[in-house]
Amino acid sequence: MELREFFSEDAIKLDIAGTEKDDVLRELIGLLGLDEKDEAMLFKMLKRRENLGSTGIGRGIAIPHCRSLVVNKLRVAFGRKREGVDFKAIDDKPVYFFFLIVAPPLEVSNQYLPVLGKIAQFSKEPDVPARLLEITQPSEFMELLREKGV
Repeated sequence: MELREFFSEDAIKLDIAGTEKDDVLRELIGLLGLDEKDEAMLFKMLKRRENLGSTGIGRGIAIPHCRSLVVNKLRVAFGRKREGVDFKAIDDKPVYFFFLIVAPPLEVSNQYLPVLGKIAQFSKEPDVPARLLEITQPSEFMELLREKGV
């Protein structure tokens, strides 16, 4: 299983407009192409998850994630905010890179946790944050995943 199998260029946004946590979550959800009702339900689920504890894992990275009936297969999206957002990350630093993961409640392939783990592992590579800042096209994001073998 490779991370790049789950990403598509239309679910990568390199210029997130939102300046607050909720705005960023809404923009990420918007990349999944759901209808309004499903977007609202997914936003509630992600907010509930964030209330348990921020998904900001440090080093400028957050991985908001949840299980929801609004998707029938695992979906991921990536967003970048160059100015950073206060996401209540564990290191109390701004978050610049957002990896959204949404999976159905019952998932035969059971890829939710492995994908979450791979994103966390990819994010911890020393050069990844700087390289994510340099990207100018979604295709370059996909190329970085390929280069890192994830």
